Amino acid sequence: MTPYILILYYSRNGSTFEMAKQIARGVEQVTGIEARLRTVPAVSPVTEATEPAIPTSGALYCTEDDLKHCAGLILGSPTRFGNMAAPMKYFLDGTSGIWLNGNLINKPAAVFTSTSTLHGGQESTLLSMMLPLLHQGMVIAGIPYSEPAVSSTRTGGTPYGASHLASGDTPNKLSNDEIALCQALGKRVATLALQLHS
Repeated sequence: MTPYILILYYSRNGSTFEMAKQIARGVEQVTGIEARLRTVPAVSPVTEATEPAIPTSGALYCTEDDLKHCAGLILGSPTRFGNMAAPMKYFLDGTSGIWLNGNLINKPAAVFTSTSTLHGGQESTLLSMMLPLLHQGMVIAGIPYSEPAVSSTRTGGTPYGASHLASGDTPNKLSNDEIALCQALGKRVATLALQLHS
């Protein structure tokens, strides 16, 4: 079976999904590994609310096997008060079996986010998303300053991971720097996964 990078995201308005697609393009630039896009269902305070078994748009819902067998993980969520959105946190809270079995130990991981304001908590969200990955024993990869767009960006993009400023008339449209950083992040995690896998 070809090793794959799991790009696991939650997207409310489409911006995080657009980032996930660009990250997948970066993964696909590396020979010998593929990208697997997956999402998580929304959560609701109404206990009777349920999601369909297959989403109406976007990627399929992530299964335990998708997570268990990945060669690397790139996790994405919009920012909610400086933290990941509740659906992603809810999903991660259910991964204790994977933690007990050590399925993710020594695999590379990275994070990405989107905010509607420039100072809307991008860096705190990225840092807080790393915490469960560290508990899983994963090796965290950021974006080094050798990527020119980290220094030139005037929208999203940090050394902690890819980010997007979703504001203006077309909030889902990524800037050229944001696209470059998403692809660089995907390529970096894919390259590290192959190095750690061999």
